Amino acid sequence: MDRVVDITFDCLPLRSVGRLEIPLDASPRYRQRCERVKAAIAKHGSHNSYFLYNARCVFQLTNSAEVGRVEFRFEGCVLTDEADAKTTAAELDVELAGETCDWLSEPVVAWFGETVRRAVLVEFDRYMAAGDLERARQQVEKVQAECDDAGGYVGMYL
Repeated sequence: MDRVVDITFDCLPLRSVGRLEIPLDASPRYRQRCERVKAAIAKHGSHNSYFLYNARCVFQLTNSAEVGRVEFRFEGCVLTDEADAKTTAAELDVELAGETCDWLSEPVVAWFGETVRRAVLVEFDRYMAAGDLERARQQVEKVQAECDDAGGYVGMYL
């Protein structure tokens, strides 16, 4: 409970998406994610655009792990400047995933939803500065190369 805001996400650099076809044997959940990635590419392009998924943001409002936690799930696209040095925008779908605040009201949930977007802007800058963005790019390139070497198949739902 060291951090007041805890943000985690998986990052897909959209420039690394080589093919937009969805595998015929894709699970419904994977198929839906592929559709959202395709929509993000259509709307934002693939350069300096990053799709965040499996993402959550937790706010701890009190000094107790049992009281005052507000957790959100989110997914969406983050855009950076030309040098990938500064996050310029975040278009996220945010939803309340859980809470331990009996005083939480709907206007506060809406306010925190906007706060998630702003917190992700800060966290993605930290992600880039830590070199995690470059590691994510390298991992995607490695998986893509393995997929190409295997004739487009490296395993179910990959």
